[in-house]
Amino acid sequence: MTPQDYVQQKAAASGSSFYYAFLFLPKDRRAAITAFYAFCREVDDVVDDTADASVAASKLGWWQAEVAQAFAGHPSHPVLQALMPLAADFKIEQRHLQAVIDGCQMDLAQTRYLDYAGLQRYCHLVAGVVGEVAANIFGQTQAATTVYAHKLGQALQLTNIIRDVGEDALRGRIYLPLNELQQFGVKPHEILNRSYSARFTELMKFQARRAQGLYDEALALLPSADRRAQKPGLMMASIYRALLSEIEHDQFRVLHQRTSLTPLRKLWLAWKVQALGRI
Repeated sequence: MTPQDYVQQKAAASGSSFYYAFLFLPKDRRAAITAFYAFCREVDDVVDDTADASVAASKLGWWQAEVAQAFAGHPSHPVLQALMPLAADFKIEQRHLQAVIDGCQMDLAQTRYLDYAGLQRYCHLVAGVVGEVAANIFGQTQAATTVYAHKLGQALQLTNIIRDVGEDALRGRIYLPLNELQQFGVKPHEILNRSYSARFTELMKFQARRAQGLYDEALALLPSADRRAQKPGLMMASIYRALLSEIEHDQFRVLHQRTSLTPLRKLWLAWKVQALGRI
């Protein structure tokens, strides 16, 4: 199996909505974003699939060393073997990959966030930086597009957090800021025990309004000169906003189920953005 085959299988097997946004890209850009996305999946899987935190920390340490080695010209993992020949052309830097690893390390060290400011730091590393890299790969020409990309990454990550409250609770994690739980009268143990209440629903409505506001802010920040090139990001915004609407329609029954869109609907939403150029 070639490195290119490896990253393609990694991206496709994840079932992520990101995959549908890649389909409409030119070959070289599609190769770059697929390899970068496969890297993100590899390091994220370390945290999600490794029960022993010390083992996960050692694996992330290996990835840090592997990234440094790759940028020194000696990648050994197929993901970085696929990514490195494209890195310079698409302005992918070592700091970007290390930031993603830093975000995953936060998952090992921290299972609670006291306030939204703390959560924003996490979202910056695991989603904002990813958005920055993706915007460059898609064909950014305006500096302001980086601000848009970070804002959109934050909106996408908050949508993930809303969708995955129940799954994260099974791992002992609560990403919703603790001061906001307190604001709505929701105790951490209620989430960990996956207990619904009217208070929990109001808390989740608050989180959804914030996420929707971030989508609006991101779209307003995207320079018109880059709008065509950034269609893949707009596809992601369309797919994830539809997902968020489904969660809202289901009254935030996220503690015992993981809401998702069908592959056909994701493809349809992506195609509409490709055809119409807007959400």
